[in-house]
Amino acid sequence: MRISIRAVAVTAALTTTAAVLAAAPASAGRDDARDDKAGRGAAAVRVATYNLSLNRAVEGELEADLSTTTDPQAQAVAEVIQRTRPDIVLLNEFDYVEGGVAADLFRENYLEVGQGGADPIEYPYAFVAPSNTGIPSGFDLNNDGTVGGGDDAYGFGLFPGQYGMAVLSKYPIRTDDVRTFQHFLWKDMPGALLPTAFYSPEEQNVLRLSSKSHWDVPVQVGRRTVHVLVSHPTPPTFDGPEDRNGTRNHDEIRFWAEYVGPGRANWIYDDEGVRGGLKPGSSFVILGDQNSDPVDGDSVPGSIQQLLENPRIVDPLPTSPGAPEAAVLQGGANATHRGDPRYDTADFADGAPGNLRADYVLPSRQLRPVGAGVFWPVRSDPLSRLTGEFPFPTSDHRLVWVDVRVPAGR
Repeated sequence: MRISIRAVAVTAALTTTAAVLAAAPASAGRDDARDDKAGRGAAAVRVATYNLSLNRAVEGELEADLSTTTDPQAQAVAEVIQRTRPDIVLLNEFDYVEGGVAADLFRENYLEVGQGGADPIEYPYAFVAPSNTGIPSGFDLNNDGTVGGGDDAYGFGLFPGQYGMAVLSKYPIRTDDVRTFQHFLWKDMPGALLPTAFYSPEEQNVLRLSSKSHWDVPVQVGRRTVHVLVSHPTPPTFDGPEDRNGTRNHDEIRFWAEYVGPGRANWIYDDEGVRGGLKPGSSFVILGDQNSDPVDGDSVPGSIQQLLENPRIVDPLPTSPGAPEAAVLQGGANATHRGDPRYDTADFADGAPGNLRADYVLPSRQLRPVGAGVFWPVRSDPLSRLTGEFPFPTSDHRLVWVDVRVPAGR
């Protein structure tokens, strides 16, 4: 049974719907890693991020595709989720449809129907909200002499909500306590890397930091609240010498580092006008396609290290057997990478940038990791049909999961 509740805020339509628990199969990791062997009331929760590329080129197309039960890509990405069975999962590149319609259709027609021999999975709790992608800024943000098109939107997109996000959960979402930061202005971040020589003062006064949005989604796990902090920073490419996308990517990542930091971060304001970062001592997990590899690719140096080296954050270093195999077989840029391919999460073009670690599940130190992985099977594994080669049956990104121990109590 799914119970849908809508809460309309000043700047965003929020949707939720309620939850059941399911155990993870052995194919995704040890089942007993999620049992409370110690008997201390702690819950082992699998948290995942998945850029499933379930976006479409035309507004309304995703809703139409998900209204059926036969879309091949939707079937395949649903099977990946069914095989890994996360309790909480962020979907990146999932077009926003007002009222959460697309999320409802994806759950009802794909996740709650067994795909490829996998068991169905239910996520009666969900959160969706608008994305900056495709919303016209009214300015020539790429300085090409014309106003209009994806590059002149607040975040790149051909229509409002393209490449949006959704959070699905088996645990209750505290909808009234969700914070969204869609409208936070880039210029309002102290020390921002905003290229002021590229953007006019008028453009700086409207340019938002988030290329999609930043959300703080509190999830109730027993008596403890876990803040699920989600975003999808812009790729640090597709720009010029001003590096406007690289610097924006850096600062989108920095936002969470500051939000969970020791300072009050009173410069942060949410879409309701409430200021400040996360309350000290709160449990959290940062999820998303951060579009930043620690050592390879085109990121501004140190971008993802703002999270990986943060003393309040644990990096469980998820790996897969398929990524190292792919790096060897595909060659190209992969042969010159300095990073260990075991940690790659995205199968990008072999010429450049090659495969990278782009997708992250990063818990706070209160949430002890007890398992982690990347869904990237070797080619000889029958499930490699779900990852494949370009054109991919699912996505060029891989689902990343981490099992965390959530202590009992608040």
